[in-house]
Amino acid sequence: MKVFNMKLGSIRYLIKEGFKGAWANRLMSLASIGVLVACMVVIGLAILISENVSLAVGTLEKQNVVMVYMKDYNWALYSDAANLPEGKRNGADKNGILKSDYVIHDEEEAKALCKKIEGLDNVDSVEYVSSEQGLETVKGAMIEGQEEYFDFLDDEYGNPISSAAKVTMKEMALFDKTVEEIKTLEGVDVVQSHSDLAAKIDTIKQGIYVAGFWIIAILIIISLVIVSNTIRVTLYNRKLEISIMKAVGATDAFVRIPFVIEGMIIGLISAVISEALIYFCYRVATEKISIMLGQVVPFGELAWFLLLVFVSIGIFSGALGSAFTIGKYLKHEGSEFTAI
Repeated sequence: MKVFNMKLGSIRYLIKEGFKGAWANRLMSLASIGVLVACMVVIGLAILISENVSLAVGTLEKQNVVMVYMKDYNWALYSDAANLPEGKRNGADKNGILKSDYVIHDEEEAKALCKKIEGLDNVDSVEYVSSEQGLETVKGAMIEGQEEYFDFLDDEYGNPISSAAKVTMKEMALFDKTVEEIKTLEGVDVVQSHSDLAAKIDTIKQGIYVAGFWIIAILIIISLVIVSNTIRVTLYNRKLEISIMKAVGATDAFVRIPFVIEGMIIGLISAVISEALIYFCYRVATEKISIMLGQVVPFGELAWFLLLVFVSIGIFSGALGSAFTIGKYLKHEGSEFTAI
């Protein structure tokens, strides 16, 4: 029990010394907190911007669909790619078409092809588009008043648009590969896609991840340097006290812990302040961001994650910066004062 009480007393002493050191050098501590807060706010903004851009890119990905047109009756009748022989053929209909001339004979077979497409690894969703729906979509895309140009496409003249599948991808990085897989399926005529847009989307996503990583890495290094400088000032203010502690037999760990605690205190205070600042900054910026991107990620969805990031950075930079500085001091300079 005595040993336990002594250990508990030592822990209390070390924590108290950590707080005392932070307060004794409060001006330097405030300067460190200010720089750390600035770093954390920039990191927080980088995370929020990255999440919002990712949300916008995700929306763009869903809009970047491919249209897969099928080898149905309309394809055989209107497409040169069908390459049908000339002249009358036994069993052909009034248009000279045989059932063997095309692959997709009815809606059931068209939907079966959609199911095959949906089974591909990188396909997110598939929507069946009948030839009638396709014609209405074309009409809807025309300038007002020009729809009448398509009035001749009635029952007498027919609808030249083939049945299609509207396909949405999961990963834009696999866009071209998935398009080639779709083309190999029986019954597929052509695939209309925007592969250049897919490549740009993938480049944007990769750029966001790389930029975010380097911003966070650089700012963490800056945080380490700032905390180290603060602890270094504390060290030189207390070098006589440290030499006396070493002279009476204090271990390096006993000397080091108060400075590590001091660094962690600075980091934790910085984390709490940063969370509050980023909340107010994001609230102000949300209105403008929503105008540019159309929608934004609610702060509540990232609040705990950001706090965890800030606390982790604060504790890590505080503990590591302090441990490194005091370790270096004890190794190279502390021994000079043990003889005092």
